[in-house]
Amino acid sequence: MLVVTQKYQAQIYVTLRPSVLDPAGTAVQAGLKHMGYDNVNQVRIGKYIEVTLEADSSEMATQQLDQICDQLLANPVIENYRFDLQEQPTG
Repeated sequence: MLVVTQKYQAQIYVTLRPSVLDPAGTAVQAGLKHMGYDNVNQVRIGKYIEVTLEADSSEMATQQLDQICDQLLANPVIENYRFDLQEQPTG
């Protein structure tokens, strides 16, 4: 039996939870204020990650990405994550 898999690309965004202090964001905000950007009210620093994977379906890819984010890419105690998943053309 031939198993057909599809290639997917995910753009993953990991950010600190709103209740967690962000010293790096605070430092960037202070730097912007020093540069004259007084209209910047808040800066939060996060991570952007791209992952390409193969899966039998978008549901399987989503399930795998949730596990990858929970187990490695994000600290669920202090970080939130979200991702966008696109099917890649085969060729």
